[in-house]
Amino acid sequence: MKIALTFLLTITSFVVLISISSCSVNRAKVDDSLKKYFDDNKVEGCFTMLSNSDGKVTVYNLKMDTTRYTPASTFKIVNSLIGLETGVISDEKMVIKWDGIKRWNDDWNKDLTMEQAFKVSSVPYYQEVARRIGRDTMQLWLDSLSYGNKNTGDKIDSFWLDNHLKISADEQLGLVKRLYFDQLPFQKRTQQIVRDVMLQEDNTSYSLSYKTGLGLDENKNSIGWMVGWIEENKHPYFFVTMVKSADAAIDIKAVRLNITKAILNQLGFFKGRM
Repeated sequence: MKIALTFLLTITSFVVLISISSCSVNRAKVDDSLKKYFDDNKVEGCFTMLSNSDGKVTVYNLKMDTTRYTPASTFKIVNSLIGLETGVISDEKMVIKWDGIKRWNDDWNKDLTMEQAFKVSSVPYYQEVARRIGRDTMQLWLDSLSYGNKNTGDKIDSFWLDNHLKISADEQLGLVKRLYFDQLPFQKRTQQIVRDVMLQEDNTSYSLSYKTGLGLDENKNSIGWMVGWIEENKHPYFFVTMVKSADAAIDIKAVRLNITKAILNQLGFFKGRM
């Protein structure tokens, strides 16, 4: 089984190694009108969007868009995919029991299913998933996906949190686009489960799917992510918001959501007309 997995990943890596790495900023339209949303919230950051219907890419702050940062909890997308594909996670209802250690987030201090852990972004749940996946298998998949700098560091349960692993917003955009279209080197069932748990809002006008992330860079700046897609009239638009601030008093969780929704609103979304 392990030999077969290694063979599969070796072959697959040649197919996806280059194509997954970015979403072609060469054809991007830079939209500096989006700067005001970051300024109003007193943060630095970038926003990038790909319209699937015409392939147009809209970017604010191209430099930050192509700079790699810690993925923080956005890595739960890939951790989930690998966990499901390898059988470490049986399905979205699989429970990992609470270890009894009380942490700052009460939502983590209980037994959780994979679906629940994804929604509340439970670090302990996904640390256990990573430990069960193991270093060698994790590295094989990151190499196959060409995920950011592919660096798993020396700790299997924290490399996506401690700035060993890094990825750019442009690379994140390429990842979620391929996830949406079943173009990643995983079974369709695996990708469907992850798409399902990413769904956050669903109504007659639009559906909004994303994963958030919150971490610190090497200089202790707060890093916040929103990575996903919005779909209207069966047309998907893929987006990534990344924010950065040295001010610990700023509520990055609120800011990343406020900026994303304000930009999407400016671009004409939430009305079911796109």
